[in-house]
Amino acid sequence: MTNVIHLNAPVQRLDPKVRNANLVAGFARHRRFGDDVFWLKENAELLNILECTGLSLTDDALTPHQGFYDRIEQRLGFFPQYYRFLLSICLDLEDLGMRGTKGEALCHWIAREGLAQAELSDLQRAEARRLLSRRGVDSGSDDGLTERLHAFVNRSETFALPNKKAAYELTHILFYLSEYGRRDPQVSEQAITSLEYAGLLAYLDQNADLLAEVCVALRYAGATPSPIWEGWIEREVTRFAIQTEDHADPQDDYHDYFVCNWLLATSGQEVFKHTAGDTRMSFHRATHWPGPLRDMSECLFQLEDSRSDDWSVMRLRVERSLSEIGHDILAEAEESTDKFESFFNAFSRTGLRGVTL
Repeated sequence: MTNVIHLNAPVQRLDPKVRNANLVAGFARHRRFGDDVFWLKENAELLNILECTGLSLTDDALTPHQGFYDRIEQRLGFFPQYYRFLLSICLDLEDLGMRGTKGEALCHWIAREGLAQAELSDLQRAEARRLLSRRGVDSGSDDGLTERLHAFVNRSETFALPNKKAAYELTHILFYLSEYGRRDPQVSEQAITSLEYAGLLAYLDQNADLLAEVCVALRYAGATPSPIWEGWIEREVTRFAIQTEDHADPQDDYHDYFVCNWLLATSGQEVFKHTAGDTRMSFHRATHWPGPLRDMSECLFQLEDSRSDDWSVMRLRVERSLSEIGHDILAEAEESTDKFESFFNAFSRTGLRGVTL
C-alpha cells in the first residue's frame, strides 16, 4: 500500500522529538540497505543536520544505528574510500548522544593512514580536516589549504556564471570554515558577494536545493539572506509531498527536503513537519515553474556583439525574451539584492571584446 502526505494539509502534528526520531529510523532502516554508498550519503546528511542544528530527539532515536555503530571500525577497514561518510556518521551519532568513544580512535587511524593526504580536491581535504579536528586530530593536509579556500571564494566572478559544481563547493567551504555555524569563518566581503551571486543564479533557476544552501552559508558567515529567497524556500517546503510504505521511491527529492528544512532550523522555525511513523518514506517537491535563467542566457548568447554588460541597457531586451512567469521571477531576483547590476556585469560575458586572438 502507499500513502501520500501533503505538508500543507490540515493534519495533527506529531511531537517534534518523535517525528525527528521517525525520520532517523526511516533513513536508517527502510529506504536503502546493506553497504549501499547512497545509504551512507543520506544518513550522513540527515545526522549532520540534526547535530549542527541541535534538533531534539527521543531517548531511543539513535537505536536504529546501534548495529552500524557497533561494527563501524570493520566497515572503515574494508571501505577506507568512504572514510568521510563513515567518520561523519560516527562522530554525529556520538555527539547526538550515542554511548561510545570510537570516533577519536577512528580519527587517529585515519590520520596515521594518511587518507586525507590522498585527496585530490581541496574541498575534500577541508572536509577531512574539519572532521578530524572534532576530536582534536591533525589531518596532515593543511599546507596552504585555508589560503586557497579563501582565494576560491573571493573570486566573485566565478559564481555569476551558471556552474552548479562551483556553487556547491562555495557553500560547503563556508560550512567547513564556520564549523557549521559554530565559529566566525572570517570571510571577506568578496565572499559574501560570491554567495549572493550564487543565490541569484539559484533563484533565477528556481533551484531550491542550492538556494537553501546559499542562505545557510550566508547565515553562517554572519550575513542576512534576502527575505525574498528565504520566503520562497519556506513556501516550497510546505508544498512537498511525502510518500510512504510500499511505493515510496528512494529516487526522490530528499536532499531538497533536507536542505530546505535545515535553512528553516537555522532561523528557529519548525522543521520536518511530516506525519509519517517509523516506515519507508520518500520526499517529492511539488511541480514548479522553470526559472528564466536558461532563457536569459540564450537571449544574451544570440545577441553576440550586440549585448552589453550594462543592465539598464539590456533590461528591456532580456525581459522581452521571457514568459510572464519568467518576467516575475526576474523582477523578484532584481529586488532581492543590491548587487544585481554587478552580477549582470559578469553574467553578460562581454570580456573578450577587443582582445586579439
